[in-house]
Amino acid sequence: MADEITETSQTVAAGQLRALIERIERLEEEKKTIGDDIKDIYAEAKGNGFDTKAIRTIVRLRKKDQAEREEEESILDLYKAALGMV
Repeated sequence: MADEITETSQTVAAGQLRALIERIERLEEEKKTIGDDIKDIYAEAKGNGFDTKAIRTIVRLRKKDQAEREEEESILDLYKAALGMV
């Protein structure tokens, strides 16, 4: 009886593990597809004469809140001043 319970538990655990791994694999594939779509959009932007480096910077900055952006800009300005770049 105890062996049956152990075997059933192992079967259930293996099934759960398989399901988790399959979900991760599906999401990884979706992530790859989305990454490819983003690359295509950047290529389109470049083809239309936009600076993709600037677009990437804007996308990165828009992810941050105003206070975080201001702090980053302040530190950058301080460092540039220290190096005589302004």
